[in-house]
Amino acid sequence: MSSKRFNEAIDPRRSVRTDLVLYAAALIACMMLGLGSRRWGTELPLFVSEHAGDALWACMIYCGMRLIFVNRSIALAVWFSLVFCYAIEFSQLYQAEWINSLRNTALGALVLGKGFLAVDLVRYTAGIVTAAAVDKIARRKQR
Repeated sequence: MSSKRFNEAIDPRRSVRTDLVLYAAALIACMMLGLGSRRWGTELPLFVSEHAGDALWACMIYCGMRLIFVNRSIALAVWFSLVFCYAIEFSQLYQAEWINSLRNTALGALVLGKGFLAVDLVRYTAGIVTAAAVDKIARRKQR
């Protein structure tokens, strides 16, 4: 079965290209909001300032997983996103000089983080579950 027919079987009104564009736009929006929450954190309410950046990072990872697994289930994207985010967080327990030098760069700090915090696992989970819920609701409304 061709990918076009496969997608039509799932939802004839929706194309893979449309999904890819929407997930890419959501990924960019999450990235910009997350960077904004770091940049202007002092202007935000304390709760938002402390938690939004990590939750939005996890939302961005979920959108990236949906880009990779566009024809697969939301549940698969959730599991891969959780594994990826948790792996990055637990990798912060490893403190070799070479990886710490990467973490000391702006991009390295954004991608790899700096130090393990268990609360980040909660933030990642909340971000991924929220993104998946929005995804599921949006898909329902399109039917």
